[in-house]
Amino acid sequence: MTTSPQKSDLPVRAASAVVMIAVAGTALWLGGWVWTAFVALVALGVLWEWSTLALAIAQSWWARALWQTAGLVYVGLAGIVLAGMGSASRLPVMIPVSAVIATDVGAYFAGRTFGGAKIAVAISPSKTWSGLVGGMMASCVSIVLLMLVVGCRVALDNDCWNNETLTDWHTALPVGALIAVVAQSGDFFESWMKRRAGVKDSGDLIPGHGGLFDRLDGLLAV
Repeated sequence: MTTSPQKSDLPVRAASAVVMIAVAGTALWLGGWVWTAFVALVALGVLWEWSTLALAIAQSWWARALWQTAGLVYVGLAGIVLAGMGSASRLPVMIPVSAVIATDVGAYFAGRTFGGAKIAVAISPSKTWSGLVGGMMASCVSIVLLMLVVGCRVALDNDCWNNETLTDWHTALPVGALIAVVAQSGDFFESWMKRRAGVKDSGDLIPGHGGLFDRLDGLLAV
């Protein structure tokens, strides 16, 4: 008796990613209260999933209180920063978001293509060093491309960014690599929480991606 090969989830993941980017991009483009409301709703969704994991991890009331407080600080602070950045201009949001997305894509394909040594099997068995390097490279490329596309606008928008920060390639490349490392650290942290809670995903809201926390773990850390 033969078993059929496991079907790739890439098409579903890709379709879900397109929808998510379209929705988030529309909210960012509209800006103002629309962007703030969007970030608030997403943050509440992530916090709900965090709370569910925390209840499964912590056994005592004081441990649960600590986890819930930590979630409020971690998710709340990220939401406030993201909403504030979007209220000022689209560019400050586009840089970390595009870098985190590029990190995920680069790590996914590099890891599947080259494989190799695992980073932390006990926490996330699929994460490899080759994937991390691929994510770092993709993150750097995304920032450089963004510099080329919107460099002129950034140079004129002195209220949001110092022109020297984004036009200095010696700064942009290390920043891209650092964002990738921080994003992967956030991914590992969420994976550790799921391991402790005994679940595969933080939720099932997004086909092919799991929950909101699964999708935004890297961006929260960044």
